[in-house]
Amino acid sequence: MPTLIDARNSNSSFNPSYVPVMVITGATAGIGQSMAEALARHLRGRVHIIIIGRNRAAAESIIAALPKASSESTYEFVQCDLTLMKNVHAMAKDFNSRLTKVNLLVHCASVVGFGGRKETEEGIDEKLASRYYARWALTNELLPLLHAAHDQGELASVMTVLGAGLGPEIDIDDLGLKKTYKGLKAMSQSVSYNDLMVSEFASQNPEIAFTHIYPGSVYTGTISNKSIITRILVIPILPLLWLLTTPQADCAEYMLFALLNAKKGMNRFDQKGDDIGLKKFPLAEGAQKMLWDHSLEATTIDP
Repeated sequence: MPTLIDARNSNSSFNPSYVPVMVITGATAGIGQSMAEALARHLRGRVHIIIIGRNRAAAESIIAALPKASSESTYEFVQCDLTLMKNVHAMAKDFNSRLTKVNLLVHCASVVGFGGRKETEEGIDEKLASRYYARWALTNELLPLLHAAHDQGELASVMTVLGAGLGPEIDIDDLGLKKTYKGLKAMSQSVSYNDLMVSEFASQNPEIAFTHIYPGSVYTGTISNKSIITRILVIPILPLLWLLTTPQADCAEYMLFALLNAKKGMNRFDQKGDDIGLKKFPLAEGAQKMLWDHSLEATTIDP
């Protein structure tokens, strides 16, 4: 298990001869924001980072604070509602038309909640759309750019930040949960969907690293964005939160360490960057192929 200092030192030693391109979702706050900031800091601005999210004001504030390295610094914000597959396809088409490669693809965007099914206009549950289908679709469509990075002898690494090692078996009789939906079930099934996603992508693209990682309990400081009443009520338990959670900046260093050091093929890591192997990996016979076929169909949106 790497210590936090080990992870930071390893990340700081990442100094490629090329300017890496990172595409990261959900980076206008939380872990995604801190991962983008950490990479830019370690590379002293010699990087191209594309932040994907909804909050333009937050993104512009983050980008303004990132280190600059003359012409080798490129920071972008792409506004996108990732719960709609048509948006994911349009964004991926744009990337494929103007980028020559993608070295690092990181999925952090996630709708969290335990309420009932809330379908998008495309008939996909909102939670599953952000936690799985958008991740699958964006990865699938950016494969040419990931392969381009690999073909140039550069790092090509994909990471989905969710819950490696925590998922249940797949409900193969209700992929997409249109029959037996519960908020908690959607949250847990999406974890196992991500396991099978990285496994199948790795099987089809063995020269690229595909990682599913669990970030652990992370203190993101979002309490400061809540109402005054909520902030007052939370004050008594703040010391406990600090004790039991990892600050998002520290978590980001572990996530970045895993991203930069992942081996080609499938990787599954815990919150400290340790390899968990096949711990609680969904093993239902035929589930991986069934989910792949279902994902292709569910994310294919007629114009």
